[in-house]
Amino acid sequence: MTVTSAILLVGGMGTRMQPLTLSTPKPMLELLGRPITEHQIMKAKEAGIQEIVLATSYLSEVFIPHFGDGSQFGIQISYAVEEVALGTGGAIRNAADSLRSDGDVIIFNGDILSAHSLQEQIAFHESNDADISLHLTRVPDARPFGVVDLDEENRISSFMEKMENPPTNVINAGCYIFNRTSIQKIPHGEVVSVERQTFPEMLKDGARVFGYIDTSYWIDIGNPSALLAATRELLQPSASGLGDDVAVDASAQLLGGTYVGAGSVIGPHSIIENSAIGRGARIGAGVRLTRCHVADGTRIPDGFIAEGQYFGFTELTGENPYN
Repeated sequence: MTVTSAILLVGGMGTRMQPLTLSTPKPMLELLGRPITEHQIMKAKEAGIQEIVLATSYLSEVFIPHFGDGSQFGIQISYAVEEVALGTGGAIRNAADSLRSDGDVIIFNGDILSAHSLQEQIAFHESNDADISLHLTRVPDARPFGVVDLDEENRISSFMEKMENPPTNVINAGCYIFNRTSIQKIPHGEVVSVERQTFPEMLKDGARVFGYIDTSYWIDIGNPSALLAATRELLQPSASGLGDDVAVDASAQLLGGTYVGAGSVIGPHSIIENSAIGRGARIGAGVRLTRCHVADGTRIPDGFIAEGQYFGFTELTGENPYN
């Protein structure tokens, strides 16, 4: 296996994830007690990746204290900070300067989780002598995504970004392998969209761009409900999950994809369903929460009932009425 380097695009503001991202970048939101980025780093490590560059921008200072140089994760981690957001293509070009290897590079989007095999995608990329290989999947409604046309050999003939009537349901699933020549063709220091500019231009120039189709679990964590869906998927087959030192009263119930963060307390006769409870939260007696997010350290009073709401996620200068 020759692909040993990766770039993880984690610079987005996560506007659609508000209020969860008012003080936390989207890639640092937690799934089962670990940031989304950590799940992706471990997936890369398991595929044989030895070094990874985090391409950061929004709240970039949050990443280094958690991940450091990567030694605790068994992978070398470095950082490429964008003072001004450069778009997906510009971020790839900027981050590539921090790589030590000169081989092909896996590119991850920071808001995508999938169960597809990176090893198989790498093997597919190498067997086709591809310049770029895209992970593709099929979805019922392709309108929110970029779609591709493929020939019989899975070579991509066209790439079309979001449209109202897409001609296919085969979409760009957000994990790419680039050879270094293709990365070097992206303008340096400019705002570039890999989806709207780089891919179409590469195809126009005759580049060997292939699509690796996989139908394993895949989710775009673009909004808070998707974060709960990812939590539920990762918990299967268990109904709920707990961090360390969680105290759940014997009369309480944790149902359907609920995760409770470390050090939290769930009071008597409370029912928590399909919800994410942060670290050190205090849930009172007789509380009923369904599809809710509760921030770290937040207190929910006795008898409180809510569905599809957020507690404790306020502006940095705001007050939390539940603490």
